[in-house]
Amino acid sequence: MQEQYNPREIEQKVQAYWEANKSFKVVEDENKEKYYCLSMFPYPSGRLHMGHVRNYTIGDVVSRYHRLQGKNVMQPMGWDAFGLPAENAAIKNNTAPAKWTYENIAYMRNQLKQLGFGYDWDREIATCHPEYYKWEQWFFTKLYEKGLVYKKMATVNWDPVDQTVLANEQVIDGRGWRSGALVEQKEIPQWFIKITDYAQELLDDLDKLDHWPEQVKTMQRNWIGRSEGLEIDFKRADNGETFTVYTTRPDTFMGVTYVAVAAGHPIAQEAAKTRDAVARFVDECKNNKVAEADMATMEKKGIATGFSAIHPLTGKEVPIWVANFVLMDYGSGAVMAVPGHDQRDFEFATAYGLDIKQVIAPAAGVDAVVDLDVAAYTEKGVLVNSGEFDGLDFQQAFNAIATKLEGLGAGKRKVNFRLRDWGVSRQRYWGSPIPMLNTADGKELAAPAEMLPVRLPEDVVMNGVTSPIKADPEWAKTTLNGETVFHETDTFDTFMESSWYYARYCSPRYDEGMLEPGAANYWLPVNQYIGGIEHAILHLLYARFFHKLLRDFGLVTSDEPFERLLCQGMVLAETFYRKDEKGGDIWIAPTDVATETDDKGRIIKAWHKVDGEPVQSAGMAKMSKSKNNGIDPQVVIDQYGADTVRLFMMFTAPPEQTLEWSDSGVEGAHRFLKRIWKYAADVKAAGTASLDITALTSEQKVLRREIHKTIAKVTDDLERRQTFNTAIAAIMELSNKLTKAPLTEAQDIALANEALEALIIMLAPIAPHMSHELWQLLGKGDDVLNARWPQVDSSALVEDEKLIVVQVNGKLRAKITVAADASQEQVEKLAFADENVTKFTDGLTIRKVVYVAGKLLNVVVG
Repeated sequence: MQEQYNPREIEQKVQAYWEANKSFKVVEDENKEKYYCLSMFPYPSGRLHMGHVRNYTIGDVVSRYHRLQGKNVMQPMGWDAFGLPAENAAIKNNTAPAKWTYENIAYMRNQLKQLGFGYDWDREIATCHPEYYKWEQWFFTKLYEKGLVYKKMATVNWDPVDQTVLANEQVIDGRGWRSGALVEQKEIPQWFIKITDYAQELLDDLDKLDHWPEQVKTMQRNWIGRSEGLEIDFKRADNGETFTVYTTRPDTFMGVTYVAVAAGHPIAQEAAKTRDAVARFVDECKNNKVAEADMATMEKKGIATGFSAIHPLTGKEVPIWVANFVLMDYGSGAVMAVPGHDQRDFEFATAYGLDIKQVIAPAAGVDAVVDLDVAAYTEKGVLVNSGEFDGLDFQQAFNAIATKLEGLGAGKRKVNFRLRDWGVSRQRYWGSPIPMLNTADGKELAAPAEMLPVRLPEDVVMNGVTSPIKADPEWAKTTLNGETVFHETDTFDTFMESSWYYARYCSPRYDEGMLEPGAANYWLPVNQYIGGIEHAILHLLYARFFHKLLRDFGLVTSDEPFERLLCQGMVLAETFYRKDEKGGDIWIAPTDVATETDDKGRIIKAWHKVDGEPVQSAGMAKMSKSKNNGIDPQVVIDQYGADTVRLFMMFTAPPEQTLEWSDSGVEGAHRFLKRIWKYAADVKAAGTASLDITALTSEQKVLRREIHKTIAKVTDDLERRQTFNTAIAAIMELSNKLTKAPLTEAQDIALANEALEALIIMLAPIAPHMSHELWQLLGKGDDVLNARWPQVDSSALVEDEKLIVVQVNGKLRAKITVAADASQEQVEKLAFADENVTKFTDGLTIRKVVYVAGKLLNVVVG
């Protein structure tokens, strides 16, 4: 065996072996425990970045570990291939999105293979393939038949110059990204799926997800936003017509001083017909941003409609205003305003001189000041100025006011959710066509099964304005039962594809249905799912919803798609910049910068490698194109090998925390692998011998105990704790001890062979190429993938002897070895026989002896 570690040669050879032997191909096997490990699939942007590498390395380590545990492991890979970036790139590069996408997939697939990820490539899917989206379309038609899909008018971003709908990311400072025109809010028909029908179950089942991060579950709970409140009916004073508001604070009901409605509310629309000022304000609201975060911070504006509402309990009239902070998409589009106890209502009332009334006071014993000249008092307390309800606390007032309104037929208790139905329509081209048909007389029909898939044409020319399928009337035209009908020209939101891909991997080539039942129910749910926390809400919530739909249609039997979730942290890198002549920042790639650091590794000087001129350090930041601090994985693979990259990624930080890229850290990982290779060469050169555990010396027993303690720790770290960095640290610590151990006697050699075998298997999930090669070179077998994870020998963990630290007045003076069951008297006798202890105790008074059993003896002298 060659003494030098040559990763390039080894990795190419091992990857060819895996390819030829289809090492990661997997089929259902009822005789083995299954394990399904899945990392969130990538968008085929063109090149892998280090965030991808970290995500997929974690998944591969988990998969390989469980395979070594004897499980039937599936780890697939595919491509989230539809979406707006492909359209933008196609326009920029004067090509079609399909061509651009398929070229990127081919390149990125090769990169993934170079990193040694153990994917079953026979299961590869791309969401832009008709064979995939056909079944998504089919399922949508079934949801439509069940009444879980509907079409309604909804507000979108509209570019009046390009005459197109814009995604939120295409709106920059309120203007269209291409035209620069002020974006309007426009109502157009959109397709929705009734996720709200599952809101309570989605909320309740979070309690079943014991192995999900609490942060993610909290984010989903807040997004679903269950609230208990009242629906209250107000009547217009002028015509007696009723409209409804919803509130979670009925205790403040006696403090209502005005009602606010959205610009799209029928009352606002009616007022706009006769009052020009209202019409202008309603028109202005069309350009409002609709994100809740924007609503919270923007200036509160409004205008009086001239109409009033009658308070259901007091009978008093309160004015109705149109307000820019009320949205038709939330609740009923109308809110009761209590400026004394809601800060948003307070700001609006203060701006327009509306009444502010106190109806809540601090509860007894609560140290709080109510000053409604300064701000609303928003805490719960006891009711005041509320007539018959005075003195009641929140819950008492909730029940009393609810009962009173229900008795009057003016209100009812209701559970509401912040969650809104899922709008799946997109007016872009590069997506799955929505499988709906429109007749000439305006009726809508689901496309029949024989018409599916509704194929998206791929050979198109992008003009950057109109979707090719919207621009071509002939594409939409088709016949059904001899009648001319028209395809829907909107496409699906790409969250549709990513919401069920995990299930399609179970039977990706099955063409008789969406899922092959036996395969789906064998593999699902996913045992381990891995991806960034930025997907905590939408993707993960939609996937959970989709899984429940699949269950209710009899396609799967489980309730949840993912048993265990790991959200990996971001990858950070140093950032450097210079100022241009206009004072702007020019970001410089870290690979183009040389640095000088202090003794703590902090950068004290940086300069450009080309011109030698200084550059400024801006510290660590997430790798991104905008700051030009991304590190190309290919460059690092070419220099150090894939195993080094993988080891660095897993060792440098716990998986859920941010990882700081460090060239010196990568070099350190590479040195460690070279040391392992050198140790393996030394052991091979020493030969083999049979291990006789009854003939071990005390030093050999200690070393064997360390071997098996390491096996126990690494096993626990990889499986239960998922702290891969501490597992690697334990392996490194063991390897340091092994390389210092002698290789002279037969038992030394036998012990080294036992240790090396365990070491190679424990490293196999992390550095699979080197482990594979060493396994073969040492004659252990053809493929370390088929090995079994090392078992802990509990007898090796039993200590015959213990090392006792001896201190005199708290200072280390000796270390003595004693029998494991030695008494304190025996330990003291051995300690006082040590010349280094007697040197500091002779002639002095022994005041006290403190013994910590099996660890420490401290002699206090005076």
